[in-house]
Amino acid sequence: MKIGVLTGGGDCAGLNAVIRAVVKRAEDCGFQVIGVKYGWAGLIDADAVPLSYTDVLEILDTGGTILKTSRTNPLKNPADAEKVLANVKKLGIDALVAIGGEDTLGVAHKLAAKGLKVVGVPKTIDNDLSSTDVTLGFDSAVNVSMDMIDRIRTTAASHDRVIVVEVMGRHAGWIAIQAGLAAGADLVLIPEHPFDLDEVCQHVKKAVDAKGSGVVVVAEGATMKTSPGAISKESGVDEFGHVRLGGVGEFLADEIEKRTGLETRSVTLGHFVRGGSPSAFDRVLATRFGVAAVDLVKEGKFDMMVSLRGTRIVPVKLVEAVAKLKTVDDALFNAVRTFFE
Repeated sequence: MKIGVLTGGGDCAGLNAVIRAVVKRAEDCGFQVIGVKYGWAGLIDADAVPLSYTDVLEILDTGGTILKTSRTNPLKNPADAEKVLANVKKLGIDALVAIGGEDTLGVAHKLAAKGLKVVGVPKTIDNDLSSTDVTLGFDSAVNVSMDMIDRIRTTAASHDRVIVVEVMGRHAGWIAIQAGLAAGADLVLIPEHPFDLDEVCQHVKKAVDAKGSGVVVVAEGATMKTSPGAISKESGVDEFGHVRLGGVGEFLADEIEKRTGLETRSVTLGHFVRGGSPSAFDRVLATRFGVAAVDLVKEGKFDMMVSLRGTRIVPVKLVEAVAKLKTVDDALFNAVRTFFE
């Protein structure tokens, strides 16, 4: 048995820990592992390398992915999809472990319908994949964001300023709401609940009147009630049709200062949140996901994804995992909104 493994889409902390676990479990089962480079692009170009446990022994705590990644979508061009299937055979890959988010695993599911034997591992800092309580990389992203907001809060207090912190989160505000709550932000704005600029300014003034400074955390995909479209400085889209976001924090800071007269700055955490070593939680989760993915291959269960449910790792159908995005639910939002009112 020869297992291929790839990482697709945005990077996050913990990817190398999954690769390490896949290789270790595969060798324990007597399988070989082929590392596919640059996500789906690697199967279009037949770009792959053999991996042994010696190759991955020391990457548990290393950020990013040794296999590299890309946002290549092989389904945009039917010829590329056929190349993927042909190169899987050419490379002698009997089954594939695809580590990715909604786009990478959406491709995996559609290629499974064409005969690809694939198992998915849920990876995304946005935590927006259905059928799993938590995705790989989310905990690390929240902890990095929390640490940075903690630091920003102290400098805001030192200068009696308002600082708007923009974090990643296209359609789901999981990072913003959890990091903002953990770091004691004064206001958190998420895509699930469009904001009103007047209400934002009133809340900021209330915070400044109480303690002299304020911190607003906003997810990059947050929108206004009066203008539902995403606020972005760029107009381009990636291969999956997603607009490149970024700019809502700067926009908010300008509006707050203009409307209130309060000195306001903006900070965009951006890719800082993706990089660096994974948290202890993500290292353990990655290891459990990698082992479980190989076990599904061994059992011949494909078009499936490994998932965290409570404290257990369980298999779920890929189609269920990518059917819809998991957004911040009203129960969570209502439970924590008292801290932002």
